[in-house]
Amino acid sequence: MKVTCKSIMLVEDDQVDTMTVRRALKELHVMNPLQHVENGEEALNFLRNPANPRPCLILLDLNMPIMGGIEFLQIAKHDESLKGIPVVVLTTSEEQEDKVESFQLGVAGYMRKPVDYPQFVETIRTIDAYWTISELPQ
Repeated sequence: MKVTCKSIMLVEDDQVDTMTVRRALKELHVMNPLQHVENGEEALNFLRNPANPRPCLILLDLNMPIMGGIEFLQIAKHDESLKGIPVVVLTTSEEQEDKVESFQLGVAGYMRKPVDYPQFVETIRTIDAYWTISELPQ
């Protein structure tokens, strides 16, 4: 993520978690712009608007009002223009069913949000390290 200036989309309804992600990215010197939306419906509207920048990565919570993460994945991963954007689930859900369904719908990763801030930073560091060296198709 440090290599390019492409944006990251955060789909998260919890303001504390949003601030925690922003703080962790800043602490790790990740310079990518962060687009934040609060649910899957807002994410789809943003992604389908050609005036908006296309993110190189989506960090997706699962438990959100209006349209949750699984419903977002069911739509986005069947949309030719969106399915190629890598999605990493970042959630508090410990449900095995959520993990199975997320991977069946094509997520690139599934990580539980640690409650402990230093562990949260390490989770974001791991995501950043992976996406910094990962080669995505153009």
